[in-house]
Amino acid sequence: MDTSLPLTETRAASAASASIVEIPQYRLRGILGIWAAAALPMAAAAWLAAPVLADRYGGDGIVPMAKALYVSLTVALIWQFLLVAVLVWHEQGTLRWSTVRDALWLRSPRSPSSGRVGGRVWLVLIPLILLFGAAQAIIPAIGAPENRDFANILDTDAGKEFLSGAWSWYGLILVSFLFNTVLGEELLFRGFLLPRMNGVFGRGDWVANGLLFTGYHLHVPWAMPATLFETFFFAYPTKRYRSAWIGIAAHSAQSVILGLLLLTLVA
Repeated sequence: MDTSLPLTETRAASAASASIVEIPQYRLRGILGIWAAAALPMAAAAWLAAPVLADRYGGDGIVPMAKALYVSLTVALIWQFLLVAVLVWHEQGTLRWSTVRDALWLRSPRSPSSGRVGGRVWLVLIPLILLFGAAQAIIPAIGAPENRDFANILDTDAGKEFLSGAWSWYGLILVSFLFNTVLGEELLFRGFLLPRMNGVFGRGDWVANGLLFTGYHLHVPWAMPATLFETFFFAYPTKRYRSAWIGIAAHSAQSVILGLLLLTLVA
């Protein structure tokens, strides 16, 4: 099924970046299909697979569910990486890095005003990360179930006991972080989808991308209000600077901090 518009109709993404890689613009049904291919497995992992796995794990309090969620959601996030690889290969006919880099906007940011590439343009990450951190503190998750809120594991005795010396679980958590903010969500939504949404949504493609990303969080619906606000820190800067690394770096900042906090409990 053809889900993209003819390349001759719109090549805004590739033309703007002077890339030699043709980036087609997808039709709405194609965009929604890719969204479903990411959102539905995550929802199934959280609400169907995790409860089954939790019954198999021993432990007190929120520990069994925490283990189950980390395992099931990590698998679903790895699937997103594989999905991106399949989509790029189907579209471009190759997975050579030179092609993948341009097809997924994995290049240095370009200033829309000066045309400068890289260098001081990277400094935009400083206010982005600071503002994102402030937003995280101001807009908390709403109504998160206690046994499904990852932050609770840091506040309970059972959670601290579970993490103490648990290097294998810590390794799995780091893998989940990697596929969450680098190789999974950001690579799919900002690296693949965003450059291909201009044909349908025009200048509002980054807004539509943020709405899709918000709706994707069926596995943690209580986080949707905060996620919608995050659109301004991930989707818009990625579009403005034509670089998926901007969204990846801004999104990964929280993973780095949380990873260090967890390390203090494990060590």
